[in-house]
Amino acid sequence: MAEIIPALSSAVLARMTAGEKRFALRLKNLLEDDYLCWFDIPVGRERRYPDFIILHPARGLLFLEVKDWKASTLKRLNKQTASLLVNDKPIEVANPLEQARQYMLQVVNLLSRDPQLLQSEDSRYQGKLCFPYAWGTVLTNINRQQITNNTTDAQREAVLPDNLVIYKDEMLESTNAEVFQQRLWGMFNHRFPNKLTVPQIDRIRWHLFPEVRISLQQDMFAMADNADSDELICTEDDDSSPPLNTALPDIVRIMDIQQEKLARSLGAGHRVIHGVAGSGKTLILGYRCELLAATSSKPVLVLCFNITLARKLNALMLAKGLEHRVQALHFHDWCKRQLNTYQVNTVAGPEPVWERQVESVIQGVAQGHIPRAQYGALLIDEGHDFEAEWLTLLVQMIDPESDSLLLLYDDAQSIYQKRSGLGFSLSSVGVKAQGRTTILRRNYRNTREILAFAYQFAERYICAKSSDDDHIPVLAPESAGRSGPVPVVTMGQHWLDEMAHAVAHLQRWKAQCMRWNEMAVLYVTGQQGSTLASYLKRSGIPCVWLASQSFKFGYDPQQDKVAVMAIPSSKGLEFPAVVVMGSGELSCDDEQLVQSARWLYVGMTRAQSELQLTCSKNTPLVAQLQASETSIVDTVEY
Repeated sequence: MAEIIPALSSAVLARMTAGEKRFALRLKNLLEDDYLCWFDIPVGRERRYPDFIILHPARGLLFLEVKDWKASTLKRLNKQTASLLVNDKPIEVANPLEQARQYMLQVVNLLSRDPQLLQSEDSRYQGKLCFPYAWGTVLTNINRQQITNNTTDAQREAVLPDNLVIYKDEMLESTNAEVFQQRLWGMFNHRFPNKLTVPQIDRIRWHLFPEVRISLQQDMFAMADNADSDELICTEDDDSSPPLNTALPDIVRIMDIQQEKLARSLGAGHRVIHGVAGSGKTLILGYRCELLAATSSKPVLVLCFNITLARKLNALMLAKGLEHRVQALHFHDWCKRQLNTYQVNTVAGPEPVWERQVESVIQGVAQGHIPRAQYGALLIDEGHDFEAEWLTLLVQMIDPESDSLLLLYDDAQSIYQKRSGLGFSLSSVGVKAQGRTTILRRNYRNTREILAFAYQFAERYICAKSSDDDHIPVLAPESAGRSGPVPVVTMGQHWLDEMAHAVAHLQRWKAQCMRWNEMAVLYVTGQQGSTLASYLKRSGIPCVWLASQSFKFGYDPQQDKVAVMAIPSSKGLEFPAVVVMGSGELSCDDEQLVQSARWLYVGMTRAQSELQLTCSKNTPLVAQLQASETSIVDTVEY
């Protein structure tokens, strides 16, 4: 069964013509699993909308235009245009074959700029694309016989060649799959002996659909910081390809097919995504923001709990050029801005000021001093860290006409609450998610070894469990299959030993040509951070210590410095190499044990490829770390 993107949900089917629906179902049911089919998705920055694009590793790339014309209303057809009778009046439209051909030529021009998609130098077709491409049309209400009876072979060859058209009687529900496929691939003039590789397929998608590209964390912040630079100004006439003298990346990063399908298939209303660490929740959030910003008449609001994640989300919006339509903030900063904007005083009391600010906003909304329905859409990352009262408040901020909410959640990463799960139902706070929830189990961030180590450590404390649509399950992650070094737990006698081990790891990674800003050192307590940052600087390692709100708000991953931060500040971030330090200082009391395990799980899953842990105290948690290491490898030489 072919992969149709977006999924054929009721919302997608509602915007299809009757003929497009029938043809989409034929593609889905009559093609095999290795076919990719996109419906009505804009290509490149010119935002042209072919009806269907079909990609197959062996067959190539095919563009199709679908028309529900009837023989009785088709009055004239030439190579460029068709004349249709609509409400007894003739209208001129484009020949669908010429439409599809133009889409194809633009894409071929785009892809031909990528050396990795061209024939090899020793081929007689050097400089040409390394896969076939073609175009055609589908006439869903006209039988082939109706055309052949009224035209000559020469007439059809000139404007509607037999091999480039699929007719109504060739796409019936009873049509044989092999016959149907032969009709598709008869549109090609060539067939190549070699299949497209997975990296080549990803590169094709990378060029066709810029919105599903993944920027590295450092690159994303750089794009955001340079958003006002003249060098980055694009006009509407620009296509999605770089200038010919600009080097394309050797390796492209892009959403996988399931992530893209989910991102494109999210409909209106309230949606919840339960995803494990590294499953691409933030990627989907970014894509969703891009779509909502283009359709919403009111601002779009993105909220999270963590300051550094808010900085990352804000950089993501800037990199996408959405900063004037999408606000990305951490929750307490949003509360503070609401109070300042509507001149509402903070209530007095002994509680910390941020708690009183939240209560003041809740009261301000209830009393009518702060307006409801301010935003066309609301997207919440780190939903597992939000209190019931916060969500009840925020749901009121959504314009009821759009009623667009996306809540992203991973209970295993809930490090600010003692409870397991939300502790309340989603419906009780106004989130209407029944039947509109999605689960992402596959982890793309971490290597197989890091994920196995982290989850084996955490599973006894954070047990995977199922739930219904109104509650949040704890998910067991699945690896995407990338491999790397096994994480190592290094024991020392005291904190000074841990810092020395950390320096040794950082220097080793640097000697392997890794940049300093690709590394992070995570710790448990504030006191550890102070001594650690000083020690690293004395050891000649440039670092930035995210010790306060001002440092977190100003964090710039483009600076070639090691990021030093407490584990909670690392949520939402990722680095190729990570050292997690001071695990022995985490509380192992009955009330705190699960919470401490969650901290370590979050810290470990920040590492994409290399993970090192240092300890200088023997505790139950440290013993479990060592047991997890031993279970992966019999012995590890330090």
